[in-house]
Amino acid sequence: MGKLGAGLAGGLTLNVAMLLTFRLLGFGWTGGGVLLASPLQSGKFIAVWTQLEPLPKIVAAPAPMLIGLLLFGCVHAAIYDWLAPHWPTGVTARAIRFAGLNFVLAYVFFEFFAPFNLFGEPLVLVALELIFWLIVATAEAFVIASIAERARRHSVPGLQTPA
Repeated sequence: MGKLGAGLAGGLTLNVAMLLTFRLLGFGWTGGGVLLASPLQSGKFIAVWTQLEPLPKIVAAPAPMLIGLLLFGCVHAAIYDWLAPHWPTGVTARAIRFAGLNFVLAYVFFEFFAPFNLFGEPLVLVALELIFWLIVATAEAFVIASIAERARRHSVPGLQTPA
């Protein structure tokens, strides 16, 4: 399956994990999720997601965003492939490191810069979103690491596992 397979599976995992956390719990299928319905939520945040035109692409026309997440999965798999040989062996050790790296460099930065800074979202809701992002990052990292490590074992002579 290799790098491309790991990337596509990682991108699919990004889509599904975001659907289950942000869409189902955070925003709700019809807009009644905790991130929109909380009395603590910033009016600016709610307006950006529900009123200000154009609405975010993920809401109005999600296909390009879903495809983009598949591509991010491929980029993440390539980065994983580059870094993993420098980490302790094993899917769990490598997946945890990769999830932590993605979480801190992408998701914590994003939450600090956009929802907290631009939209005035309260810290308690930013913290909830960070929990969602941690789930997303961890799920993607374990999928990529599992597939990449299996491919690595099969491509290195002497490391093949019995069928």
